Amino acid sequence: MKRIILIVALLLPFAVIGASWFAGNSLTSPVPVIVGNCPNDLTCENIEFSSESGAIIKGWLVRGEAGKGAIVLMHGLRSNRLQLVERIRFLRKDGFSVLAFDFQGSGESVGKSLTFGYLESRDATGSIKFIKQKLPNEKIGVMGISMGGVAFLLQKEPEKVDALILEMVYPTIQKAIENRLNLWLFSGADNLSFLLTQQFPLRLGVSVDELRPLDKIKSVNCPTFFIVGENDQHTTLAESRQLFESANQPKDLWIVPQAEHGDLQKNAPKEYETKVLQFFEKTLRGKK
Repeated sequence: MKRIILIVALLLPFAVIGASWFAGNSLTSPVPVIVGNCPNDLTCENIEFSSESGAIIKGWLVRGEAGKGAIVLMHGLRSNRLQLVERIRFLRKDGFSVLAFDFQGSGESVGKSLTFGYLESRDATGSIKFIKQKLPNEKIGVMGISMGGVAFLLQKEPEKVDALILEMVYPTIQKAIENRLNLWLFSGADNLSFLLTQQFPLRLGVSVDELRPLDKIKSVNCPTFFIVGENDQHTTLAESRQLFESANQPKDLWIVPQAEHGDLQKNAPKEYETKVLQFFEKTLRGKK
């Protein structure tokens, strides 16, 4: 029995390390999906552009009415532009042009691994440059959902835009990992976060200190609208308030009642659509 206990004690650390490495594989592995053409009711162009992430980025461009503004939509982690179809619909109905694309490693944009906003930030920069080339006379808004918002904030040389919506954006990757460990495993599992964070330099060539949107939010100098879930445990309400309080004016915050981490549009569809349109109409068209 003593020998068995000793063997288990010796092997346990290797088992834990192996399990954490396997978890790292799962979290960073690409999620390719054949997206195809956009829905028939949305007349759009299939587009692509090169990104400094090293990927050819695939997406859709839906042209709206001239002079009414253009919106770049940025999807969340392990998702793709299909997540954005309902947003495209109501924005296009209001006259906005819309660009929706797949980040590297997602959808139809090839990539070696997901990087939680690091390489995706290059795609964000490329997308804004692309829309400015295509629609040079339009004011530009960005809507970043979770990791999509992180990608916008982590740009090395941020592209200037006229308005920004951030949904459920984590302040630091450290807190994002700790929250998820507590949810997926057990309360107190956040103490095991080092098993994942130590993999970042090896897997992604980036440290956790470089994945801190909280340090970047001060560089945003346009009207910013934060949309967060009241019951979000992946990015808690306290963390969302911390990011909001660190942002420059003008800014606003909407806490979606009873919403968890997910598609906030589905929690309050009519109010969501109204608030998003009011924000972009005010910031891009000057409506009061």
